[in-house]
Amino acid sequence: MATQRATLIGVSEGESGKLAALVGRRSFLAMLFSTVGAAFAAICALPFARYISYPLYAAGSHGRWVDAGPVSDFTSTEPVRKLINIEHLDGWQQTVSQQAVYVTRDAGGSFVALSSVCPHLGCSVAWQPNSKTFVCPCHGGCFAPNGSRISGPPPRGMSALATKIDGGRLSILSPSA
Repeated sequence: MATQRATLIGVSEGESGKLAALVGRRSFLAMLFSTVGAAFAAICALPFARYISYPLYAAGSHGRWVDAGPVSDFTSTEPVRKLINIEHLDGWQQTVSQQAVYVTRDAGGSFVALSSVCPHLGCSVAWQPNSKTFVCPCHGGCFAPNGSRISGPPPRGMSALATKIDGGRLSILSPSA
């Protein structure tokens, strides 16, 4: 059969062995380069795929419980301003910032923590004891002691944060970064 193929393509019988070896070597090299190229492409694609899918698996998207202090610190009838530490995870960089929260009690006596960030443009809201309201200095938004909107441009009331009492200490679920 090898002699038939050799005579069909115009190659003598002596050269047919060389032709078979050459075709085998070519297919081996083509297969080798294809395999190496595919492996290289996979190695390059893995970091790119992790970069693209990072937001899906980011751990920093959820808040965590932060200790606000002993329950005895919050006996006042007016909102108490407390600074909590918030950890931000951005890629591989972790930063810690402080944010003010106001702790008060609702009609049932349960603790309510209100974010001091105005829902309008993100300015810091301050408690005004004379008028017994929270006031945003940026655009004059006013909020009731329970955080509900009274007047001004904010579209809604202040954000309430989850609270829990553990061992006589108040913990607040920090806002996600």
